Amino acid sequence: MTRGIVNRARVGVTALVVALLAGTTVQVAAAAQDRPELRAAMQAIVDSGFTGVQLRVRDRRGDWAGSAGVRELDGAAKPPTNGRFRIGSTTKTFTAAVALRLVAEGKLGLDASVAGYLPAFGFDPRITVRMLLQHTSGLFNYTGEYYDDGTVAPGIPWSGKEWVDNRFHTYRPQELVRYSLSRPPRFAPGAGWSYANTNYVVARLLIEKVAGRSYADEVQRQILRPLGLRDTVVPGTSSEIPGPHAHAYYRYSDVGQEKTVDISRQNPSWISSAGEMISTTGDLATFYSALLGGRLLPAPLLAEMLKPHPTPDPTSDYGLGVFELHADANCSGNVLFTHNGSVQGYGTLVYSTPDGARTMTASITYVDTRIAPTEAYQNAVGRLLAEVFCAGRQVDEPR
Repeated sequence: MTRGIVNRARVGVTALVVALLAGTTVQVAAAAQDRPELRAAMQAIVDSGFTGVQLRVRDRRGDWAGSAGVRELDGAAKPPTNGRFRIGSTTKTFTAAVALRLVAEGKLGLDASVAGYLPAFGFDPRITVRMLLQHTSGLFNYTGEYYDDGTVAPGIPWSGKEWVDNRFHTYRPQELVRYSLSRPPRFAPGAGWSYANTNYVVARLLIEKVAGRSYADEVQRQILRPLGLRDTVVPGTSSEIPGPHAHAYYRYSDVGQEKTVDISRQNPSWISSAGEMISTTGDLATFYSALLGGRLLPAPLLAEMLKPHPTPDPTSDYGLGVFELHADANCSGNVLFTHNGSVQGYGTLVYSTPDGARTMTASITYVDTRIAPTEAYQNAVGRLLAEVFCAGRQVDEPR
């Protein structure tokens, strides 16, 4: 499932450990703006076991972009600094923003019952639109539930040989939602917090119902076209990544043999509006700056989006499609807003100050092996955050 690589407990990270690669040099977009501290932090991420990094920082010093590592295994070319990549759960921020813009248009009620809009599914009438966007609905996560006692309730296949063999299979969003509703809820609506991809697939169905157009068309109308995000795509069932991109890989066991396959091409309908989108570091920076800067939502609705709700992670809370990293959990002394993501072989990092004036966006490519992230990787990301937001002082990067 699409889970932020750097958010192990906070979002439920997609686990990773990969073989170190040799000869991974760093590419910088503009030599005149060379920032060696950022290049060193990128290289530290690659040295921790990742194949490639694309990084963009926008702050008082301007727009800086660079890359480290390689574009493909066994290749020498570096990742493109403007490359497209699968953004995983960072998609959820787009979905939430579209839903809230429909609230602003009077087409959707934030505290209205979901059942009233989608009566055919038999939703608990206590579940509201807000609960979906806040992950407090209690709906079963169709990609699997992981309970505090260590037990696991499996969901649809999204890992291992079964997923590799069927990675071009098409899922309909209604199918994913009905799968979830056939399982017991995690808790009563509003009685807890649990990150569930199901919530954002239901949000897709709501968007399509009240807008009268497809989710992809509505994302275009509400977000991509107004902001000029020409390199951001809602792929639907298309398996392609259009334009230049670094490759992602998956390692799995097949009859006792370890195999590594390029999974850059895959049908993302299994994750739908919870994690399907493709973007670039530049477009993500523009989106977060516009969102937090008040260009997409009226001030009262932006305040609702950013209103923190407690999560099991003491370092962060969740709003509506965004995490708030607490001021006392990072060296900047101010809150940061984030929603990282990952989907087989691709990881996304997105961090911003509350006003959107300073952003850090990155894509990380790797060989996905479903093993927990290394301490070296977490330290490397913490170092990067420190360089961007804290003038080199260490950030307690959320885990």
